[in-house]
Amino acid sequence: MATLTRSKQPRKQRKALFNAPLHVRHRLMTARLSEDLQRQYGVKRLPIRKGDTVLILRGGDFKGVRGGKVVDVDLRKMRIYVENATLKKPSGETVYYPIHPSKVMIVELDTSDKRRLEAIERARKQREEYLKKLEEAKEARALRKPEVIVVGGQGGGGEQKQQ
Repeated sequence: MATLTRSKQPRKQRKALFNAPLHVRHRLMTARLSEDLQRQYGVKRLPIRKGDTVLILRGGDFKGVRGGKVVDVDLRKMRIYVENATLKKPSGETVYYPIHPSKVMIVELDTSDKRRLEAIERARKQREEYLKKLEEAKEARALRKPEVIVVGGQGGGGEQKQQ
């Protein structure tokens, strides 16, 4: 995730989020991929786009709504609008209900843009490198032997202490 501020103070974190430029907000507008898509593309999360099909995971009336296409992505409000999540106004007009992207799961990707596929490939390679380095670090830790320190060098009882 993009780091907006190094501060731990909630007020400074909120301020950084509210004042974030749109290119940073785009990276924050990510949603989880379904297990099938995770295996297929090798990535866990992707920025959500217009045309993706999502499953709404949370939110009272719309929880469990499946197969809704994303109609609009509002970077300023940090919300997405899904086809099947609509409300009826008292005037009779139908409006889309705003949903935060962290509350949905992408079920089907819109792969019509080749630049998006290139970005997915870059993210997959980056994840593989990260996992490889993590595995190497685990192996290096497993090979390291604990040091043996002799305490009280005099006498016959020489106790040993491990660290």
